[in-house]
Amino acid sequence: MPTRRIDVDLGWGTISALEWPAPERADAARTVLLLHGGGADSAWLSWGDLGERLSAAGHRVIAPDHPGFGHSATAPWPATQERLVAYVGDLVDALALDRYAVGGLSLGGALTLGHVLDRPARAAGAMLVGTYGIMPRLGAGLAAPAVQLASWAMVRSGLMTPLMRAYATSAARMERGMSALVRDPARRTPDLIDAVLEATRREGALETFAQWQRSEVGWRRLRTDYTPRLSELRTPVLMVHGERDDGVPLPVARAAAGLLPRAELVVAPGAGHWVQRDAPDLSARSMIAFLDRLEW
Repeated sequence: MPTRRIDVDLGWGTISALEWPAPERADAARTVLLLHGGGADSAWLSWGDLGERLSAAGHRVIAPDHPGFGHSATAPWPATQERLVAYVGDLVDALALDRYAVGGLSLGGALTLGHVLDRPARAAGAMLVGTYGIMPRLGAGLAAPAVQLASWAMVRSGLMTPLMRAYATSAARMERGMSALVRDPARRTPDLIDAVLEATRREGALETFAQWQRSEVGWRRLRTDYTPRLSELRTPVLMVHGERDDGVPLPVARAAAGLLPRAELVVAPGAGHWVQRDAPDLSARSMIAFLDRLEW
């Protein structure tokens, strides 16, 4: 069925979300909540294609624009990891979801982890796509401390957001900038580049993400690292990760999968951090198969 946009009142504000209703032929609507990533991301940018595929496979799909992203207004509270995790819980309650699957990309993956750790009995399954929240610092190996320190300096100085906005000055620059996120040039289509340009140029874009970055990025380490708690999580977990993800290197994802009691790791060959855009067919097949195995 075609997608529609809905507004969800959370008490402190209204969240805009995309909904793909389950097809009429489905025996029951199994709800999947999809959480987008950071930067100038939105529900449509991350899940526009995948939401339709999951809906066609028999699922009701809901993908919100996080507070301060996409069509959602900025929240009246600071954008910290803890508060954003609480917002996901508020959204689940407002939607009256008793049994559901939840998944997310990058920042959205970390929100997924925080949510299922807070409410371990509610979610039938969790899907982590290039997830944040599974490493103590940015980078990998011997270079990690230097990468972390440089990132902290950029964030604290306020230069990170102008640097990100600089890519929005032209389609060619944005295409080059996205090459680390979407490795396959054929997937960096003019339509995708235009959509990201439009999102980045939107008034207020990146401000909430910058606030979250200032909270998260310390000079020695990241504030959120769920690794010590992964062994607690009994929820079935699917991890979909790009082989060439520079933001969250593949060895980090492999280590996290080894700590999760019920995890399956699917590696997308050659893909970058925005793996569902880089390897859409593999991502969709893996997620549909995973959802079909869950005990709803």
